[in-house]
Amino acid sequence: MAINAKVPESWKGRKMQQDKLVSLFQAEFERCKVRKGENAIVLSGESGRAEYARAATEAIRNLGANVFEMRTPSVRREAVPGDSKVTIVGLTPISGNKLAVDTLKQADFVVDLVLLLHSPEQVEILSAGTRILMVVEPPEILERAKPTEELRNLVESGAEKLKRAKSLRIISDAGTDVEMRLGQYPVMTQYGFTDQPGRWDHWPTSFLYTWPNEGGTNGRVVISKGDFIWPLNRYLSDPITLVIEDGYIRTIEGGGPDAQLLREQMASFKDPEAYAVSHIGWGVDPHAKWDALLTQPDSVGTEPRSFAGNVQFSTGPNLEAGGKRHTLAHFDMPMLGCTLMLDGEPVVHKGQLVS
Repeated sequence: MAINAKVPESWKGRKMQQDKLVSLFQAEFERCKVRKGENAIVLSGESGRAEYARAATEAIRNLGANVFEMRTPSVRREAVPGDSKVTIVGLTPISGNKLAVDTLKQADFVVDLVLLLHSPEQVEILSAGTRILMVVEPPEILERAKPTEELRNLVESGAEKLKRAKSLRIISDAGTDVEMRLGQYPVMTQYGFTDQPGRWDHWPTSFLYTWPNEGGTNGRVVISKGDFIWPLNRYLSDPITLVIEDGYIRTIEGGGPDAQLLREQMASFKDPEAYAVSHIGWGVDPHAKWDALLTQPDSVGTEPRSFAGNVQFSTGPNLEAGGKRHTLAHFDMPMLGCTLMLDGEPVVHKGQLVS
């Protein structure tokens, strides 16, 4: 599905781009309550966006906080088990680097440009009270999908409903019918900024989720044509059916190339925990673009996840929820047209949010 993205005229020219980036980052860091006297670190890497590191550093200085850039090497590919060609999570440039982790724990605010998500290092840093903001989307998406208090309220309202629920069921006309028991793990919110100690967020996102109880998921999930899978970063051409028993995908059904690719990539990790059911939730942003990957192929799929009324099913780790499952395999599968019910009451009905 990847095509060459057309860069908007407003982002052409290095000076104009950098000035706009500083302005965008400064507005975002104000939402994160970065202030004078705080200590901040911009965590960058060899393969990241150098212009983001410069803009973040300048924006933080403009707000009066102390800041420096911590630049890390890339993860060595030989460190990745198997022959997976997709983006991995949980193995980061600071994995096993105690000095780097201890330094980041001393900061009030960390800008993550390298993707610490689902790593034990991120859990440790957050536990020290450091707030972390991940920034990996292209500038056009940062400019268009600005976080707002209205979106935060929608996310937090949904989170209150999810916290009270003991069961979750998803059905769809495509054939999805899966039930999950809830209550073992906390509810997480993403509304695009972090303004509380120990909070992580990803700029920009607007969705909420939790993890089902261990062994508490059974049924079938049908990912339909036009639905999205990350990190394959593709919209499906053919449906895929996942048969789930006791919290694990037991079979991946489908005769098309998408099903074959998913089977191959999940198997490449050579890890049975790759097939575990991970977080489940829904998006709330009515302005997010479902088809954003068609024009922004270097996106990590933020907008399909945030798209209002999508139901996101995922597989793999649960460290960030306090679980013990650490696997480098993580697949997010936002789906359209689903009905999601909490204790029998719909909060999403056929792809539409229920007020």
